[in-house]
This record gives sequence, C-alpha cells and structure tokens, in this order.
Amino acid sequence: MHLLDLTLPTPAENLACDEVLLDNAEAGHGDEVLRFWESPHPFVVLGYSNHIDTEVNLDACASRRIPVLRRCSGGGTVVQGPGCLNYALVLRITDDGPLANVTSTNTFIMQHHAETLTRLLHRNVEVRGITDLAINDLKFSGNAQRRKRRYLLFHGTFLVGFDLPLIEKLLLHPARQPDYRANRSHHAFVTNLPTSVGTIKVILRSHWKASAVMNNIPLAAIHQLAADRYSCPEWTCKF
Repeated sequence: MHLLDLTLPTPAENLACDEVLLDNAEAGHGDEVLRFWESPHPFVVLGYSNHIDTEVNLDACASRRIPVLRRCSGGGTVVQGPGCLNYALVLRITDDGPLANVTSTNTFIMQHHAETLTRLLHRNVEVRGITDLAINDLKFSGNAQRRKRRYLLFHGTFLVGFDLPLIEKLLLHPARQPDYRANRSHHAFVTNLPTSVGTIKVILRSHWKASAVMNNIPLAAIHQLAADRYSCPEWTCKF
C-alpha cells in the first residue's frame, strides 16, 4: 500500500484528491493508498445526500467566512479544521474478501480501527452507530465510503485537539442521528482523542502496512475536479 501524507491548499482540492485517487485506481492507473490530510482553516463538509438548509447554520458560516462544501461519499455533515485529522483508504475489492459489500466493509475497517486504538489508548474504543468510533459514547471519529466495481474509498476523521465548540456554532442539530446520540447537542456528543496526530498516523501506517511513499500524485486531475465540481455552488447546494 502506498502512503500519501498531503494537504492541498484549498478545501475543494482536498476533497477532490480522495475521489481522484479512487478513480485512478479503478481505471488501472493507481493502487491501494492510505492518505492523511489536515486543513489549516475551518470549513464545513456535507455528506453526499445531506440537505444544506437542514444541516448547516449558513448565517454563522457566512459571518465567519467559512466555506461549505459537499463530498462524494455518504455520512453526516462535519466541520473540518486544525485538530481534525483526515484519512482516506483506497482499497481493492475482491468477491470473496471482507470488502465485498458495504456492510462487510464497514464492519471490517471499523473493528480494525477500534481494536488498534483500544490497544494504543488502553481505553475501550467502540464502534457505534454504523461508522462512528466512540469512547464512553462520546464520538471522536466519523467515517463513510464510496464504491466502484474494483476499488472503494473509505475515509473519515479523528478529532485530536479540535475546537469542539465550533461544531455547535456552524452546524444545526442533525435531522438523522444514531440511537446512541440520544438527541445530545454537538458539544455534548463529541470528544477529542487523548493522543497526538502524529501517533494516529504512525499506528494507521503500521496497521495498513503503508510503507511505499506515493510520488506520482495526479495533481492536474485533482485541480480539474476541484474546479469543475467541488468549488461549484451547484454541487454544494444540489440538495
């Protein structure tokens, strides 16, 4: 598996990068990848099918000049920024393997991450909802996937020193929520991991055996997709 530790200059480029890595692998121009990135500035990201008017406090985002974008995968709306470590896995699908369908993929990856973090933190990390990771029912990681025929993209976040009150300011109460949330506010529902960004990177690199540094980065395709889709209001406001 290749390793790509790359934060691009804009939110649109960072979101486009994950999709381009998946597309390249599917087209036979790439292989399995583990990518890390962390935005230096806050922005909001809608899941593919989220409705912007019911998920985002648009007035608060506008007053703070915080952009709102939409990603290509499902899941809920999140706030990005310093202290929110993002990872992306591009993985090969096999008919008889643990990634053969959506449910088995969620189970396989989430259980692996929960067990790895439990060993690291010496605290019980649980898979909650469908693709959340939590400690004592406090969420610190949300995840989502997008699938093609031969490869899939599984990506998510880890809160590590993130400005948690900012989530409450920028997001509305979600229309849909997992049962374990029990209608709690954003601030009462999430927590930061008691570790560092560097440590999370090390353990995930080791777990996924991502040792070959990726050098052939498809920057032209990333810039094009960012301009054509992720920077466009028509894409962000499609629902």
